[in-house]
Amino acid sequence: MTAQKAKFEHICRKLRLKPGERLLDIGCGWGGLVIYAAGKYGVEATGITLSQPQVDYARQWIEESDLEHRATVEPLDYRDINQEQPFDKVVSVGMVEHVGQAKFDEYFQAAMKALRPGGLFLNHAIATHWTKQDSWFERTFLQRGRFMQQYVFPDGELVRISDMLTAAERNGFEVRDVESLREHYALTLRNWIANLEENYQKAVDITNERTYRTWRLYMAASVQGFESAGINVYQSLLSKGKNGKIEVPLTRADLYT
Repeated sequence: MTAQKAKFEHICRKLRLKPGERLLDIGCGWGGLVIYAAGKYGVEATGITLSQPQVDYARQWIEESDLEHRATVEPLDYRDINQEQPFDKVVSVGMVEHVGQAKFDEYFQAAMKALRPGGLFLNHAIATHWTKQDSWFERTFLQRGRFMQQYVFPDGELVRISDMLTAAERNGFEVRDVESLREHYALTLRNWIANLEENYQKAVDITNERTYRTWRLYMAASVQGFESAGINVYQSLLSKGKNGKIEVPLTRADLYT
């Protein structure tokens, strides 16, 4: 949980959140970032997800945190975002991998339309460095019909960061900052594997032996992918320009103060 909060804090600092701003989280999951941003930074945070169980869980968490006045989670597709009230900031963590390269234009157009002029969009995504021709990891775990496609993330797709940024620029965004968190994710996965193994019986009781082994193998293979630089995690800070004026400091010093 400490690492998760540190991740939320890093994202909020990059977005330079201010009290009263409106924040949209595309693909908000269980609502953790929405609640963190609303609680610590005083923003009006809205999360959207296609999963009703995530909506129900997040709404209960918001109520327990007494943040109903500043946080909400809705069951909504990113292509159906209300454009009438633009957001000051937009964030998306681990979502674009499920969008797929064929729909990148729709994805970045939706984020662009959701932002006010001068606003910032932080896109957090896993990317690959390999090609399908030369990558054992890609061939074994990522291609359609293979292990990861069949058992872990059906229809998931990893592409190069250059392809993501090209699509973002094609749809009007200016790239302001890109940070690699590759080594961080390798460490995180090693800790996840250790925790899973320590709780083997609980995991099997909740699911089954096959599911336990599937996710253990997936995470172990991902460690190899991150440590060998075949896959990476990037946070890209993008801006919707307003006559060339963007609300970011001249240096990154404020991120680490």
